[in-house]
Amino acid sequence: MKRGVHCVVWGSLASVLYAGPTNLDRDVKAATAQPDANAAIAQTVVAVTRPNTAPAQPGPELAEPNFRLAAVTPSDASVSLPPVSAPEPADECLLAQDCIDQYLWSLYERARKIDTIKVSERFKVTIKNKKGKKRTVTKTRTKLVDEDFTWKDPNAAEKRSMSMQEYVIGGMERSFRLKLYRLMRAADDAGLAPGITSGFRDDYRQSIASGQKAATDSSYHGGSRRGGYGHGLAADVVSTKGATRAERWITTDLLWKWIDEQGAQYGVGRPYLDRDPPHIAPMDGKEYVDKRGVNGKRAGS
Repeated sequence: MKRGVHCVVWGSLASVLYAGPTNLDRDVKAATAQPDANAAIAQTVVAVTRPNTAPAQPGPELAEPNFRLAAVTPSDASVSLPPVSAPEPADECLLAQDCIDQYLWSLYERARKIDTIKVSERFKVTIKNKKGKKRTVTKTRTKLVDEDFTWKDPNAAEKRSMSMQEYVIGGMERSFRLKLYRLMRAADDAGLAPGITSGFRDDYRQSIASGQKAATDSSYHGGSRRGGYGHGLAADVVSTKGATRAERWITTDLLWKWIDEQGAQYGVGRPYLDRDPPHIAPMDGKEYVDKRGVNGKRAGS
């Protein structure tokens, strides 16, 4: 009888001792698994924010440039800049190439692909000479025409069996993309809302470009004489801020002036100044040195 009582007592005590640690170990495992799950979820979330633009202050006078863009050129330039909110802090890409390319692509996507080109038109008029006799002569006049070139890059990319981003952004030299990223980020933070209208161009794309342009194989955007795909060392930029062309013209002119003043610290400048205002290139590249000199003071010829 005593032996039976002892067995019951020891059995009960053993169940208490062993049951506690078993449940505790299971709770610990469940608790430690939860942070891992949270961490895994956190690691899958990548936040990419685009800063809002803050108003840039225009100068007292803005000179009319020789080059005109239909996307930004106003019929009446006497307008005020639209109110905008202050920029939010920008997330850095930490120099990851995919992030840099994605940001540059977002600038390309938000820019209108509309240009103003000069078109020569021949027409006949009847005039009188000093003796009163009439004769018909042919004259030529030049007028500005809006051209939508949105179709050109997709057409060129299709010929290479590439995506648009792979063609337009990936065709530029990697080191230039990094400089361009830093410059455009700074312009974005300054409230200038930059946009890219042209990146890489191969020979075919250059052949269908309009207006003042380099030879088909000689464009620094990526012509075959300059190294072709992966070696593009130029981009065209404008400001996308403003609800109307008049407003965008003002902010675009401010963007170009800002690049002239701040571009050196990012290694990017405008080789041709007002002869081709949107065109920017690395300041240590051949194009910029040839057109502006090493010190950047000589205007392009």
